[in-house]
Amino acid sequence: MTQTQQLLAYIDSSPSPWHAVESTVALLQTHGFKALSEKEAWQLNTRGRYYTIRDQSSIIAFVTGSKAPSESGYRIIGAHTDSPGLRIKPNPEQKRGAYLRLGVEVYGSPILATFADRDLSLAGRVSVKTGSGTQAFESRLLRIDESIVRLPNLAIHLNRDVNKSGLKFNTQDELPLIFSQPDLDGGNFKGLVAKQLQVSEGDILAWELAAYDTQPGAFFGLDQAFITNSQLDNLASCHAALLTLTKTLDRANAATQVIAFFDHEEVGSCSAKGANGSFLNDVLNRISTTLDESPQGHHQAIAHSYMLSADMAHAWHPNFSNKHEPEHQPIINNGPVIKINTNQRYTTDAHTEALFVSICEDEKVPYQKFVNRSDLACGSTIGPMSAARTGIRSLDVGNPMWAMHSIRESAGALDHDYMIRAMSGFLRC
Repeated sequence: MTQTQQLLAYIDSSPSPWHAVESTVALLQTHGFKALSEKEAWQLNTRGRYYTIRDQSSIIAFVTGSKAPSESGYRIIGAHTDSPGLRIKPNPEQKRGAYLRLGVEVYGSPILATFADRDLSLAGRVSVKTGSGTQAFESRLLRIDESIVRLPNLAIHLNRDVNKSGLKFNTQDELPLIFSQPDLDGGNFKGLVAKQLQVSEGDILAWELAAYDTQPGAFFGLDQAFITNSQLDNLASCHAALLTLTKTLDRANAATQVIAFFDHEEVGSCSAKGANGSFLNDVLNRISTTLDESPQGHHQAIAHSYMLSADMAHAWHPNFSNKHEPEHQPIINNGPVIKINTNQRYTTDAHTEALFVSICEDEKVPYQKFVNRSDLACGSTIGPMSAARTGIRSLDVGNPMWAMHSIRESAGALDHDYMIRAMSGFLRC
């Protein structure tokens, strides 16, 4: 199986941020990584392999270097586990005529029209009662494999301007998902969840569930040059970083190598497990204080460190060429994109840009540079907030893609390998 095929399989097994962490742990454990709990004291060894999870959907894995962090610092690759979409409300059932709908909240900024007429199902986590008492519950992952909900389009005969004005949904009244016909099937949502988890309805306390597309990832185009799947933004970056870390284990690197995958990027990262929280700082500080005796060792380690913020990039679109800066048009299958913004929506500066260019040239990897049109607002990543919180020199990169935030995104079949090679060079620098 090629690395790009592995990427599609990784995404297919990860329909929610919680499942993405589960998929990540499965691969880490096959390479001998040991779980660490934030509630316990850490004992770390040189060239040790470890990971720690915060609240099930953010994970940091690392391999300690042959030298103390105060001497060689950290090489960090950051990405995020979440993707924009639709989340099921706490009291979702809405009876409308003969049909039962499930109310949803919009998570982040998805292209809502792409959710229409798709074979949708539900995945996430559910809190289940395990006994009596305030702490007597546990979190269980839920994934319903078959299509269970749908957002049917309105016929063009009833929406004559749809092809001129675009498909638009009122997020309160027109986004609820069709779930059942209760007069015929007698079904209810909580009953479905209970059946899937093999518990009683009364044992279900809470949930965080997302609608996901059941169609698996695929290749398309002449010679299968392109790939398509949900959540390429940003599970493609997570998978590239994960494969990179596990492929460099046999090298005695001086620096401690870290991959950090955060939840909540699509909604601003301002949470205990988001990139604007304390998770990365907490982990780096614990590594430094465990491996370094000097009280100033952590500060020295930060000064020796680099972070690569990996998030997907906007590929030049031949049908919408006027939406791109004329001199900066990333092409799919032409290698990683260095993302630059003078207002620090991306963290790349002249120093870190030169570092990545040098790495790509050494690794024989093509690279591209991107800036947004000056008259369009620029998106952002985990890079700026992570750099601000840690004080680590950083840059932003990503593979080019089309239809970012669609439920069905597209990218290049070659670019995943290019990114892994570039990331490998970064972890060794």
